[in-house]
Amino acid sequence: MRKAIQKGLRELPKNWQGITKEWIGSMRVERGHSDHTLDAYVRDIGKLCAFLGDEETGNIARPEAIEESQIRSFIKELYDVGLAQRSVARIMSAIKGFYRYQLEQDYIDNSPAGELESVPLPKKLPTVLSQTQIENMTLEIDHSTPEGLRNRAMLEFLYACGMRVSELINLRLNQLFFEADFIRVIGKGNKERLIPIGASAIKHWDFYWEHIRKEQANVHPEHAEFCFLGRRGKQLSRNMVFMIIRDLAKAAGIEQRVGPHTLRHSFATHLLEGGADLRAVQEMLGHSSITTTELYTHLDVGHLRDVMERFHPLGGG
Repeated sequence: MRKAIQKGLRELPKNWQGITKEWIGSMRVERGHSDHTLDAYVRDIGKLCAFLGDEETGNIARPEAIEESQIRSFIKELYDVGLAQRSVARIMSAIKGFYRYQLEQDYIDNSPAGELESVPLPKKLPTVLSQTQIENMTLEIDHSTPEGLRNRAMLEFLYACGMRVSELINLRLNQLFFEADFIRVIGKGNKERLIPIGASAIKHWDFYWEHIRKEQANVHPEHAEFCFLGRRGKQLSRNMVFMIIRDLAKAAGIEQRVGPHTLRHSFATHLLEGGADLRAVQEMLGHSSITTTELYTHLDVGHLRDVMERFHPLGGG
């Protein structure tokens, strides 16, 4: 099947091949998608390119130059030819994911697919780990190794601060304000926000910094300001962080698919379950809209029942 994916990539316009290959690689590692799904996504991008290509020359603009109106016309064409709703939904999902990845990597400032309304299909609730599951992940870390101390500090930052993986790997030393128990994060759209950080995360950072990071001899000069570095003294990649978290979850016996974003979901959910204000969680997550936070977080039925019983006049029955 990987040969089919490679073939599909080669058939794309040259100025679409590199970013599509990068995105597909990210989807394989971060989301764990099968080769069958990835092959379908490559073909979906190919359909979009075929639609956008100039009728006479076949030329097509680079992905970042495509406009929302062009993608809307493409989706309309899919409906017009009678494509099944589920197939249209998958193609739209591929296009939105393709541009979402470029946003996360700061390759583009705005997504031409960001405002597209997805085909209404049953929604899946986000995966949320229990506090016990997260603790079990920490127990699988070998704290006697340099990588172990680093990984524990990274896990603490992801869960304690609800950071995106892109924010973690780009976090710099001058963004740490431990004397005030805050870190300064640069999120999507280059927006800055302050996030409180707890004593446990600071403690494990101090272990990593004092015993490993400060003494690391092979730090690349251009990467010296990044907080978390790999064995070769360079900034970690998104895929590396995903594999670290995934492997820890597997070792802890967690059957769900787990990545850094799962810890972000868990951060928000546990705050809300503990009684945190939705607006405060929105601020810490860096969401511009409260609606996004409402959709992002997941409250279990037991918690909702508890809220009803505690606060509604008739809740106590």
